[in-house]
Amino acid sequence: MPAEPLDQPVLTLSEEAGRVAARVDELFDKLLTPPGDRRDRLFKAMAHAAIGGGKRMRPLLTVAAARLFGIDEKRAIRVGTAIEAIHVYSLIHDDLPCMDDDDLRRGKPATHKRFDEATAVLAGDSLHDLAFEILSDPATHERPAVRLELIAALAQASGPAGMAGGQMMDLAAEGEALDLGAITRLQQLKTGALIEYSVEAACIMARLPEDRRTPYRGYARNVGLAFQIADDLIDHSGDEERAGKRVGKDADAGKATFVSLLGEERARAQANMLVEQAGEHLKGHGEEADLLRAIARFAVERDR
Repeated sequence: MPAEPLDQPVLTLSEEAGRVAARVDELFDKLLTPPGDRRDRLFKAMAHAAIGGGKRMRPLLTVAAARLFGIDEKRAIRVGTAIEAIHVYSLIHDDLPCMDDDDLRRGKPATHKRFDEATAVLAGDSLHDLAFEILSDPATHERPAVRLELIAALAQASGPAGMAGGQMMDLAAEGEALDLGAITRLQQLKTGALIEYSVEAACIMARLPEDRRTPYRGYARNVGLAFQIADDLIDHSGDEERAGKRVGKDADAGKATFVSLLGEERARAQANMLVEQAGEHLKGHGEEADLLRAIARFAVERDR
């Protein structure tokens, strides 16, 4: 890949995140245009949940990891949008009365509040399917084997061996006295699996051999856990308006968290240690990994 011009401006993390978010929204907007028939309400519900708001950390991770290997950003955006579709579907379903029963998401009414429960369920289901439709398109990658690996890995990361399995463990754990090991395992599935896939996807697109993926998996695992600890800290003592969602939910539900087990100070120290370890996994890279390093720091410094 040609070197970037020396006079190209270096964007801050906030600017990079905003740029990636805009490109993800642009693709969602294109894919979720109402067809002009009785399905319009479904498409509008999908767009309500998917477009605007959110940190877009997962697509940003994919774009950042793609830079390590000189992957065309258009492809990384497509994969990142597929990951975001899975993430948003999980949020829609999480907010339903049968799950976490939340009225607010990303500073907007939850999908079932803006529309209705049945439409919200269908919107979540459809976003789940859209993710695999995006990955199966040759525009994502010209090699069928690469597209197949992207699809298989995302299915594993989002299913019972990943996010959905972690969500089930979370539901089953309400009121239970889980230890630190159990909480870590739960969160590695519920939150970490999709974050790990966000980096793994770049390795897949780069056709990186399995034995060379270890440092990138280590980085993603550390960032995923740090991200969840930060989420626990926000839920424990964050500002609801800045967070864009209800806080204090875990304590109300009697859930064990990193904060409830470690205390706020130790939890914050643990998150910072994980970020340092994440950086160590990138020591073989130079400036091309700066965005990944900045994302790791953001994972623990954020307030939403």
